[in-house]
Amino acid sequence: MSSLSLAVRDSGTMLRRNLLHARRYPSLTLNLLLTPIMMLLLFVYIFGDVMSAGIGGGGGADRSEYLAYLVPGLLLMTIGGTTIGSAVSVAMDMTEGIIARFRTMAIHRGSVLVGHVVGSVLQCVLSVVLVGAVAVAIGFRTTDATVVEWLLALGLLALVSLALTWIAVGMGLVSPNAEAASNNAMPLIVLPFLSSAFVPIDAMPGWFQPIAEYQPFTPAIETLRGLLLGSEIGHNGWLAVAWCVVLAAFGYVWSQRVFNRDPK
Repeated sequence: MSSLSLAVRDSGTMLRRNLLHARRYPSLTLNLLLTPIMMLLLFVYIFGDVMSAGIGGGGGADRSEYLAYLVPGLLLMTIGGTTIGSAVSVAMDMTEGIIARFRTMAIHRGSVLVGHVVGSVLQCVLSVVLVGAVAVAIGFRTTDATVVEWLLALGLLALVSLALTWIAVGMGLVSPNAEAASNNAMPLIVLPFLSSAFVPIDAMPGWFQPIAEYQPFTPAIETLRGLLLGSEIGHNGWLAVAWCVVLAAFGYVWSQRVFNRDPK
């Protein structure tokens, strides 16, 4: 059997292992998933009237307009929250001794991380679908998005999931325990609050606008809004892809170097 075949086979085995863990211990995934759903309901039904007035520029907007504005950002926030579970899962593997056992077995070394990453991307996509279903149930509608635009939106969400998962895996590998991994990965949930997810960038203080505009989440959010809602995408499309590629490459190299380090 070739090296590639072994890698694919062992990665599939590790993927099944991680999916079984997620099924047997759903509390972590549910806790991370409930956060964006609660945020969605809170901002729409509690703050919706006030926020929609600001979005509409003159008080003419209604709650449904703010819901349309909010959902793309919440979908990206859902991905950031779901990947925290990957950091915790990796940290648990590293501290509970199973990795040391894997190192002594005749398995492809990189398959352990690949199983975590692919499993996390699948969970992210499922989480996005569930949050999107809640959004549709309370009134979210797209504006004439074509099949191609829907496919591009799904591809963007998967690419963001891949990039953030590799970063989360690296955070899990360098964390001494699961609690530290959860804390280290918190920026993946905090960064959307500092983006255009909840309010337009031009409503922020002038000194803060460049920070919000060029951080990783804002270009992805604006691209998703353009694909689903028909707003202007501009340079945000290639900027979102560039951020994803850079973060995925950095996370992959970082994770591989830490994982391949000889254990003390």
